[in-house]
Amino acid sequence: MSIDAVTTFLALLAVLALVVVVVSLAGWVAGRVRGGLPPALQSLRDAVRELALRGAFAVALTATLGSLYLSEVAHFPPCELCWYQRIAMYPLTVVLGVAALRRDVAVKWYVIPVALIGAGISTYHYLLERFPDSVASSCDAEVPCTVVWVWKFHFLSIPGMAWIGFAAIITLVLLAQPGRETTEDAPT
Repeated sequence: MSIDAVTTFLALLAVLALVVVVVSLAGWVAGRVRGGLPPALQSLRDAVRELALRGAFAVALTATLGSLYLSEVAHFPPCELCWYQRIAMYPLTVVLGVAALRRDVAVKWYVIPVALIGAGISTYHYLLERFPDSVASSCDAEVPCTVVWVWKFHFLSIPGMAWIGFAAIITLVLLAQPGRETTEDAPT
């Protein structure tokens, strides 16, 4: 499989995650404005809530494996800001994996701050890519943060996909609700 095919697939997953974030935000706003969701949308929301922690884990795992693919297989050298984004994303994979197994929705208190930091770094990195002339120097002369290795659908680069990953994780952990077995009932 070519590098272009893999990066296109990762970009499509990012677009799907972005749709989940936007629809969730729109549903939240509509629920606030209307005083609640219609019954059909409530049942959809409840179904998503049951799978939200597993979905957040899947997003973190995909982002982690995708970043490893881009550096180890595609040989795109990660810049300094990419490393900081990885520092935020990689532990989320482990934490969300354990939380998904335990159905521990309290994990949001640990996940959201880390994901917000990662999203902030991703935002800054994306802006550096889009406006490279606005900075006097980039992270490193050998691997500058302004190099765009992937550009899909006229708006998605690697930090853009990372930002969507962080936003999707935040959205999903906020949507998560305990399953039938609560964390108090879960085996220790």
